[in-house]
Amino acid sequence: MNEIDYKKLFTEARRFFSLEWDYTKLTAVEKLAVLLSATAFVAVVIIIGTYAMHYIFSALISVLASALGCVWGAQLIAAAILLLLLLVVFAFKRQLIVDPVARFVSKLFLTPDDK
Repeated sequence: MNEIDYKKLFTEARRFFSLEWDYTKLTAVEKLAVLLSATAFVAVVIIIGTYAMHYIFSALISVLASALGCVWGAQLIAAAILLLLLLVVFAFKRQLIVDPVARFVSKLFLTPDDK
C-alpha cells in the first residue's frame, strides 16, 4: 500500500511539472509575441517618420530657398536643424530611448500575470 502511494505521488508530481513547463512555454511565447509586435510597430513608425521628415525638410528647404535666394544656404540651415535634433536626441538618449525600452521590457517580463 505504501508503494502505491509513492507511485501515485510520483505520477502526480510528474504531471504537475509537465503542466508547469507547458504554462512556462505558453507564457514565454505570449511575451515574445508582444515584444516582437512592439518592435515591428516601432520599426514601422521609424520608417514612416523618416519619410515624413524627408518631405518636411524638402518643403522647408524650398521655402527657405525662395526666402534666401540660394538653395545651398537653405540646405545648410536644414542640415544644421537636423544636426541640432541629433544632438538633442544624443544628449537625452537615456530619457528618450533607454528608460522607456527598459521599462517596457521589465514590465513585460517581470510583472506577474494576474488575469
